[in-house]
Amino acid sequence: MAKKQKYYVIWAGHQKGIFDSWAETEKNIKGYAGAQYKSFESKAEAESAAKKNYWASVSPASKTKTPRLNAAKIVVPSISVDAACAGNPGKLEYQGVNTETKEVLFARGPFPEGTVNLGEFLAIVHGLAYLKKLDCPYPLYSDSRTAIAWVRNRAIKTNLERNARTEELFQMVDNAIAWLKSNHYTTKVLKWETEDWGENPADYGRK
Repeated sequence: MAKKQKYYVIWAGHQKGIFDSWAETEKNIKGYAGAQYKSFESKAEAESAAKKNYWASVSPASKTKTPRLNAAKIVVPSISVDAACAGNPGKLEYQGVNTETKEVLFARGPFPEGTVNLGEFLAIVHGLAYLKKLDCPYPLYSDSRTAIAWVRNRAIKTNLERNARTEELFQMVDNAIAWLKSNHYTTKVLKWETEDWGENPADYGRK
């Protein structure tokens, strides 16, 4: 029996567009951080989806299964962010993922020295900017009350020394604060309830 023809739309990748083979699609998304793509059963569906943004095509309005996470009262679709720090201070990195699939949407680091709160703060602001750029209405989850408060107040409180090892990190923090002060966003920043739901989907699993 012949394999059914599928069509693939790439919204974010090395090359965007509609492709009629997985091999060509894979070549254009492999190694691309935050690649956005989806398969369709017909060329007409693919052409229609390509005119919209990625999020409209993967939203609950499309024919997708009810996410398991809904049972835990977690809002989906959404994105989740988290940071990992080897020591505090220590080597720092952060990432944002699709809450349901854990697909990495963006990641930064490692930075030679930082604190987990600074990483969580940067992750939230990166997520806000990411969603705003894509005009995506998804909420954003973080398990850090401190970082959520910093975002709300558009200011940080840290004892980390600003020096040659931390300068790049602090420049990113400065840019994040400037972004918060100069941009309006409608994204809901929600607290991930680790005690009730388990680890944040963006968690690095190194505890």
